[in-house]
Amino acid sequence: MTANTTNPTDTPDPTGTPGTEKTARTSTTSTMGTTSTTSTTGRTGRTRVVGKRGRAKGGKGRTPGPVFRHAVESREERSFLVRTGAAGDAVDARVRLSGYDLLTGPWYTPLTFFYRETLDGAELRASLARTLRRYPLLAGRLTRDRDGGLSVLCNDAGVRFTEAVSPEPMREYGPSLRTEPVIGSLLREVSAFRVVDRDTPLLKIRLTQMRGGGSVLGVMINHSLADGGNTLAFLESWSREHHGLDSPEEPFHDRTVLDALGRASTDPATVARRAFTGVSRARLLATNIKVGLHKLATVATRFEAAELVAMKRAAQRQLTGEGSWVSTNDVLTAHIWQVLGELRGRDDEAAEWLGMIVSAQSRLGDALPAGYWGNCVSNSWTGTSAAALREGPLGRVAQDVRACLDSNTADKIRDEIAFLNSYRRAGVSRHVMSVRAPDVFETALTVNNWSQFPLYRIDLGAGKPFWYEFPDLPVPTVHIAPTPAEDGGRDVYLCLAQEHAAVVREPAWLERLHVHGRTGGGVPEGM
Repeated sequence: MTANTTNPTDTPDPTGTPGTEKTARTSTTSTMGTTSTTSTTGRTGRTRVVGKRGRAKGGKGRTPGPVFRHAVESREERSFLVRTGAAGDAVDARVRLSGYDLLTGPWYTPLTFFYRETLDGAELRASLARTLRRYPLLAGRLTRDRDGGLSVLCNDAGVRFTEAVSPEPMREYGPSLRTEPVIGSLLREVSAFRVVDRDTPLLKIRLTQMRGGGSVLGVMINHSLADGGNTLAFLESWSREHHGLDSPEEPFHDRTVLDALGRASTDPATVARRAFTGVSRARLLATNIKVGLHKLATVATRFEAAELVAMKRAAQRQLTGEGSWVSTNDVLTAHIWQVLGELRGRDDEAAEWLGMIVSAQSRLGDALPAGYWGNCVSNSWTGTSAAALREGPLGRVAQDVRACLDSNTADKIRDEIAFLNSYRRAGVSRHVMSVRAPDVFETALTVNNWSQFPLYRIDLGAGKPFWYEFPDLPVPTVHIAPTPAEDGGRDVYLCLAQEHAAVVREPAWLERLHVHGRTGGGVPEGM
């Protein structure tokens, strides 16, 4: 069995004309706050505007967009199709996706890694082909089941790998200089409506070589295959394979093991905490329209390790007795929730909700194989009044965050699995959504904590990345990540309504956000 690391002449990009190499040229012009990107492929072209200016609520005139947004230009692209070259039962397998997998829909999650040294495209394709033998779903294609669910045909149809060259040098990207990544214009061309029952790759890689050295690696995985933790598990496995190292455990792809754990709870309180609900077609449509109407912007900022230590000490001083322990992430989450609650300035009695995305896999313990690879996350919500959120002690709010996380018991997760299975059997999985989805823009904020993920350990032959870029999201979200130094600090991405993002960039609000910093409010340079 040999790995097939193809070149443009023997296996073209499946989205191009059969038997030809797909090429494209892009040109980008950037101005402060507004970036226009024109991408031309073959005979047609399109223009996309990125980074619109927003108006601050109650302010005068127009508020400039983020000055830290920079668009990267790429040219001279070549597309490859990477296959494992495997044969036999693995190629013929059909893996039926779980209820958790179906929640996301066939959308893609883009991640971008920045390396100071130059990655070798040919070597990357070779190690990727070998890694795909353990992850056959990524080289497969999505298909619709008779009951409306989804399955992956593990047919080794291949992964798209695009290699491009940029005339720009590598810049010092970080919280004060984010990017409209090189992967943006081409990877976002993938529509969720053009994936199922089509020859559309479920994993797309884009490698851009920068002038003078350095590389940008864009990775885009169809979200219906894996959650964030398992996406990073795949990337870490690719990294180890690239260096000839064994992976600690083999991935486990059979979703029927997860489905079998479903069991409806007999505890009314547990059922009430269920993270998902079924909705009518009309309500589903109305919620999706609402998502499309809201304009969001992302602000990135860094909380240094010493700042977090001071913040946690301040919270712990307010707590005594049993159950008083809270983690650093609990306190950081509580602090951000309080600051954003102050910024929104809603009526005292208005409801404020905080959603926490949590690993269901960790709650199930040994009942699920350690190497289970697929979507396996749930969420839980805690709520209070706007006045209580603004005025409550930080330690008490952090306790509420901790209690919210602890409410994700094995019984709750099993109940959710049973609930999702019932909707899939009825053929109405697409009518399931988060219980807070309809009012997520008015009263709710979601936190997605990736601070323990190995984002800065993905070494693919050019050392570790010096920066990682998280995509802008369609709903208000706080994304927490480790810093490149992995020194106990946190890089935080605040994806907010445009008017709130404009306000939080103001010096007074940045100082409030970093009130526990040692000097100057801990405001990152350039913000």
